[in-house]
Amino acid sequence: MFFLSHLYSVSRMGQDAGINRMETGRMSMGHRKRFRNLYTGGALLVAAAGGLTACESVHDQIVDKENSLAAAGFVARPANTPERQEMLQKLPPNRFLQKSFGDHMLYVYSDPKVCNCLYVGNQAAYGRYMSYVQAQNLADQQQMTADMYQDASWNWGMWGWGGGWGGPWGGGWW
Repeated sequence: MFFLSHLYSVSRMGQDAGINRMETGRMSMGHRKRFRNLYTGGALLVAAAGGLTACESVHDQIVDKENSLAAAGFVARPANTPERQEMLQKLPPNRFLQKSFGDHMLYVYSDPKVCNCLYVGNQAAYGRYMSYVQAQNLADQQQMTADMYQDASWNWGMWGWGGGWGGPWGGGWW
């Protein structure tokens, strides 16, 4: 609505100016600057909104990983005492550690930021988690491949890739 009202107010500069502009097909320099600023501002707004929706914060990535850990069979152990809190701070954050416990191996994932807890799982839970990660990576790879081949008319030649004079870096590289 603002755009239309602004456009109307810009175009109503007086009857003579409107007639002259219609006859010559030209706009004054002030109108061009206004339109250029309006279009540039709109393009920046659209780009910023698209960029923000595409980003996933580190917090969200950790939450997704922790949901996957819980689904694989890891158990969350909260750091609800000062002793546990101190032990949690000694571990590297958001990384797996192997700890032998008797005759079997335990896997520990520490999260001091999001849940303030340890995720503890056995070999089977770790195997399920790793197979999920591999399946997710494969799905991401397949999605990228599908996106790449979706538009068959995409031409890398316009961007400088491929054969031709200068190779992939363009002319004047050597």
